[in-house]
Amino acid sequence: DLRGNALACDCKIKWLVEWLESTNTTVPAVFCSSPGQLEGQRIRDLALGDFQCITTDFVIHQVLPFQAVSAEPFTYASDLYVALAQPGASSCAVLKWDYVERKLRDFDRIPAHSAVHCKPIVAQDQLYVVVAQLFGGSYIYRWDTAVDKFIKLQDIDSQKTRKPNDIEAFQIEGDWYFVIADSSKAGSTSLYRLNQNGFYSHQALHAWHRDTDVEYVENDGKPRLIISSSSQAPVIYQWNRGQKQFAPQGEVGEMLDVQMVKHFKVKRDQFLCLSRYIGDSKVVRWEGQRFMELQTLPSRGSMVMQPFPVEQRQYLALGSDFSFTHLYLWEEEKQKFVKFQELSVQAPRAFRYVPAADVQLLLAPSFKANT
Repeated sequence: DLRGNALACDCKIKWLVEWLESTNTTVPAVFCSSPGQLEGQRIRDLALGDFQCITTDFVIHQVLPFQAVSAEPFTYASDLYVALAQPGASSCAVLKWDYVERKLRDFDRIPAHSAVHCKPIVAQDQLYVVVAQLFGGSYIYRWDTAVDKFIKLQDIDSQKTRKPNDIEAFQIEGDWYFVIADSSKAGSTSLYRLNQNGFYSHQALHAWHRDTDVEYVENDGKPRLIISSSSQAPVIYQWNRGQKQFAPQGEVGEMLDVQMVKHFKVKRDQFLCLSRYIGDSKVVRWEGQRFMELQTLPSRGSMVMQPFPVEQRQYLALGSDFSFTHLYLWEEEKQKFVKFQELSVQAPRAFRYVPAADVQLLLAPSFKANT
């Protein structure tokens, strides 16, 4: 019995109109109180065509029966792939997108007994995968087209990279680089550069700070790295073109214990998402000289806060080890994120958007359950 309710006849009650059309149940007359053009109208008399709704939702598309802690989509030789770090299965799994079945399928595996990140880099028509491991050193593999398998190319300096956490790859002025965030007290977040024979140590960036994440950002035409750390506020490094190195430029606010830094752009504005495991996560905006706080989001137990665009919309996934993942949608007029949907993902460690032809995918690797 819905009588006496002042119902707003918008998209949120479209399901009720559909149900009233199909049910055998006797439902007393209930009326619209808004919007103006429908005020006083019986809900049973509304047509589904009266609702001009754009409905979007994230629904499960595929369950990968394994745990993973990172996911990296990439395109190689015109095909779409995803590399996933699977510490429990002691490997980097490379999956290939099947355009007919619209599913990810097994392609190859790289042995990695404590993998925390598998970073594919497609440079000069070569496919490399940087394999960061917690124990036993870290390595770089190359896909060998002659034998159709991954061949180990080189080791990464184990004195610098002791406890890797995150890898970012990027190009500056035509040169390829990758940077590994190191979270040990004795290691150093390090930058590597590709030359004809492999990747070589280019710069030790940030020593002894227990770095948790690194993000590459270009704003105002200037390449920057933002390194988050469990021992200090995120540090901004700016590329010096003359010296071909990064130099420290300042910090992001006064926020300690930032787990992850991710950036997104809306029109000409640059934003950062700063996720925190204890305390509130933040969204900040670049104001020309520094980042200013814009929004605070409750995030107890969050290891990942990932902005991503789908077509014309900007979303944000805020994961948690203790509750549901919250999806937010950016509202341009309000200049903030509003709640959009909840997802049941156990202990997510990344969210990666993958535009797979006609399917828009969001990959959610889980530390404790299926991906």
